[in-house]
Amino acid sequence: MQERLNQNLLEAIERIEKARIAVDRKRIVQLVAVSKYSSKEEIAALYACGQRAFGENKVQDLQQKSSALEKLPLEWHFIGSLQSNKINTLLHLNPYLLQSLHSLELAQALQLRLERENKHLNALMQVNSAKEESKSGFMPEVALEAYARIQEECKNIKLCGLMSIGAHTDDKVVIQRSFEMTWNLFSQIKGAEILSMGMSGDFELAIACGSNCVRLGSVLFK
Repeated sequence: MQERLNQNLLEAIERIEKARIAVDRKRIVQLVAVSKYSSKEEIAALYACGQRAFGENKVQDLQQKSSALEKLPLEWHFIGSLQSNKINTLLHLNPYLLQSLHSLELAQALQLRLERENKHLNALMQVNSAKEESKSGFMPEVALEAYARIQEECKNIKLCGLMSIGAHTDDKVVIQRSFEMTWNLFSQIKGAEILSMGMSGDFELAIACGSNCVRLGSVLFK
């Protein structure tokens, strides 16, 4: 298993580097391994291959896997839609980064808990650049205003940038347009560091459009 995962990781890194060098030799692109369909044994094996950042989209799964692998210095990212009744559980897990801050209501609920427990949380604001009903996130038209408001009102949340999911279509032009829209917003935010765009099916296009963090699952754990 480890040999297979190592080969998958090397191939993914090679593709990321090729896409990165084609547009910006100075940019560093982080790889987050999406482990939502993977076992703790597979995560440990990929860790042994050199991967450190892993992403989960369900709080319960993150709780179970982080507990089972607590001896490994893994960098856990939460990438799913966070329900308000799971906030306390997530905060007790101390994730490295919440990539999916999708509403003002969620930001305010997080702030209440964080303030009460004297904690801070790194987060990315999720933008629904594809404007699809099936996706969470702020609409592009209100994203900059919302970002500034969260920064102003939610002092215990440290916004580090933006996250978006590419349009759900086979039309690369439409996917590219959604990525470019997110990049345009990101470029207007002073101090924003992380632009998380790109999954297994579209990460090279996302990198071409400015992404510096990709979330890959199936290409790593196939």
